[in-house]
Amino acid sequence: MSAVTHTLREALRGRRPVAAVWWEACAVGRAVRAAWRGPGRERDLIVQSLKAAGAALIAWAVAGVWLDDPMALMAPWVALVLVQATVYSSVRQAGQQFTAICVGALLASAAQAITEDNTGALVLSLPVLMLAANWSRFGRQGIYAATTAVFVLASGTAVSAAAVGHRVGQAALGAVVGVAVNALVLPPIHLRDVRENLAALAREAGGLLHSVADDLRETRWDAQSAADWSRQAAWLERRLDALYSARSWSRESLRLTSGPLRRLHRGPTVVPPEDEDRRWSRVTGNLTALTRTLAVAADEHRTPAPPDGPVLDLYARLLRLIGDACRAEAGRLVGERTGAGPEAATEETMEELHRRLQEGLREHAGQGAARTAVLGTLLLQAENLWAEVVPEPHAPDQAAEQ
Repeated sequence: MSAVTHTLREALRGRRPVAAVWWEACAVGRAVRAAWRGPGRERDLIVQSLKAAGAALIAWAVAGVWLDDPMALMAPWVALVLVQATVYSSVRQAGQQFTAICVGALLASAAQAITEDNTGALVLSLPVLMLAANWSRFGRQGIYAATTAVFVLASGTAVSAAAVGHRVGQAALGAVVGVAVNALVLPPIHLRDVRENLAALAREAGGLLHSVADDLRETRWDAQSAADWSRQAAWLERRLDALYSARSWSRESLRLTSGPLRRLHRGPTVVPPEDEDRRWSRVTGNLTALTRTLAVAADEHRTPAPPDGPVLDLYARLLRLIGDACRAEAGRLVGERTGAGPEAATEETMEELHRRLQEGLREHAGQGAARTAVLGTLLLQAENLWAEVVPEPHAPDQAAEQ
């Protein structure tokens, strides 16, 4: 499979538009397969999309079919956009949007009464409404003031108090339907996103450590390798930002959502503690520092010299063990059974590697301060990583003291 991917990548090289379409199609295919396999972000997006469509249809059925209102457009429109990512955001945005719609309808009606011409009313009202759209109290819903004015004036119907009342009433109906559907039908609870982002962060951290270890053991340590490691470390920083965003969404998704409604969602009911976020933030920081040290050591124009020989192989083995521990942590976070923890299987190996690396550090001390400084820095960063990935008392620096 990897050979096919490599062949396609080479064939698409230099054909950016075709390549962009191809990779986008691949991304869509992966999302469809993920939604089909089981619960996850992709399936949640499908559920929310179908809920939004269902809310709009319900609002249309009530306003357009049951009440036979000729101005029923407003109800499904409002219901459609109010099926948001959380129940709390639906309620908050419903209030903001309803206020914006009322302002737009009233100002458009007043402008039409003054000018007695729809074009003149648009000229008079739209600049004011677009300025009002930037008011922070409206949030992202301020634009609905201007679009409501356009609907009111461009519909061709006479602007009257009854017409304005109809539109405001339809907006209120759509808001009620949208919020009710979002709150009562599989309410969105974003606890899974936190767990998935934490697991992905741990898994990708392990992948970076394995990549570094493999390159070091095969003596492919140059500026290009260091640049690749730095890019992977930068991706970890972006994954950390995604984790913080997911944590924020998880807090908001629990607001205004009762216990019975949460159980209807059939999603995870427990979210990993915030200490896990801080822990993997420290791991990411240590990995960034480690790759930066390696990049500096690989630069021919810089003074620090990289370690070599047996000590480099020992360090690569140490990083691979830490990478294994990261991947085991990723499995634990998503509920995979991994048997005994990595620290139980590798404690003795870690202690031995740490002892031999300390001996290598003493040997490098006779080869110059620059080489010793690099190895000492790398060893300290590896110890910090192990202490974070595998809780005490199995960190190698503590094991060496025993």
